[in-house]
Amino acid sequence: MKLKPLNDRVLVKRLEGEEVTKGGIIIPDSAKEKPMKGEVVAVGPGKVGDDGKRAEMAVAAGNKVLFNKYAGTEMKVDGEEFLVMREDDILAIIED
Repeated sequence: MKLKPLNDRVLVKRLEGEEVTKGGIIIPDSAKEKPMKGEVVAVGPGKVGDDGKRAEMAVAAGNKVLFNKYAGTEMKVDGEEFLVMREDDILAIIED
């Protein structure tokens, strides 16, 4: 199934969190925090302003991003977990 976000929504797949600390301690699944990093899978066309024109999206598919801890709505599609969030919930684009 293909998903196409509407307006200023963004579809993000979370990046996996670290399983071992710098000191070598292995973190069990029950103690892991959900990562706040992800990869943008799809973006909507942009928000419609008061003047009727669409604002250009600042993120694009393939960007790695940081987002708010409780941002978005979690959903499962074809066995994979995704987040659908507004562009405003994205804090930064991670540049390699």
